[in-house]
This record gives sequence, structure tokens and C-alpha cells, in this order.
Amino acid sequence: MNMKTLFTIILGCLLFLGSVASGNAQMFVYPNQGQSQRQQDRDEFECYKWAMARTGVNPADLGQAQVQSSGGGEVIGGAAKGAALGAVGGAIGGNAGKGAAIGAGVGALTGIFKRNRNQRRESERQAQQAQARYSYDRAYAACLKGRGYEVE
Repeated sequence: MNMKTLFTIILGCLLFLGSVASGNAQMFVYPNQGQSQRQQDRDEFECYKWAMARTGVNPADLGQAQVQSSGGGEVIGGAAKGAALGAVGGAIGGNAGKGAAIGAGVGALTGIFKRNRNQRRESERQAQQAQARYSYDRAYAACLKGRGYEVE
């Protein structure tokens, strides 16, 4: 694992934890200047639009990203495919069982590499989403504070 990938994963974890504490959990907005509920609803919607325009992030889209499976199916599938190909190759060479065993090992190893690559990609995607959500939350809170609300 190179340093850039490691840094991205660590940064993503930190940002994710920070965004859970500050924004993903629930943001509390208190009207410091006696704003009505109707005014607060309007201000929150306008700040939502402003924060989206400012950051390019729609928090509703972040929850709909597709999650890739990394439950081990890559290894089993790789082993099965490798065994099948190895059996064919072994049969041609006179020993289908040995060919299947070698193919299964190579296929499983290929599956491990694929699973690790998928896990890395998922970690990087989550880190990018956490960073995007953190930026959006900061912009949204700044907008509301500018309109006279306390934001926690």
C-alpha cells in the first residue's frame, strides 16, 4: 500500500468520524433572533440550496452511492474459475486433478487481489464522501449562522 492510499484512508476515517459527530448524526438549529418556524424552514431550505451550490455536494446523493461487496465472493469465485480452467489444462497434459488444484490456487490468489482492490476503492469512496459531507455541513452551518441561528 503506498503512502497516498494510506493517507487517504486515514484522512477519510478522521473526516468520517468528524462528520458523524458534526453533521451526519443530526444538526440542531436554534433561532437566536426569534424567527418563526415558517421562517426557519425557509432559511434552512435556502441554506441547503446555497451550500449545495457552494460545495457541489447534495447530501441526499451521498446516501445513494452503490456499495461494493467485499465479503469474500471474489476469492471463492476466483478459485472455482481457476479450478475449472486448470482441470481443462491438466486434462490436456494428462493430470486433470493436479491442473485443477493449481488453477484453484492461482484463481484464489487472483480473487484475493481483486477483493483487496475493491476494499481499497470502497475505502477511498467513503473517504471522499465523508470529506464532501463535511464541506457541505460547514457551508450549511455558516449560512444558518449568518441568518441568526445557533447551529450544533
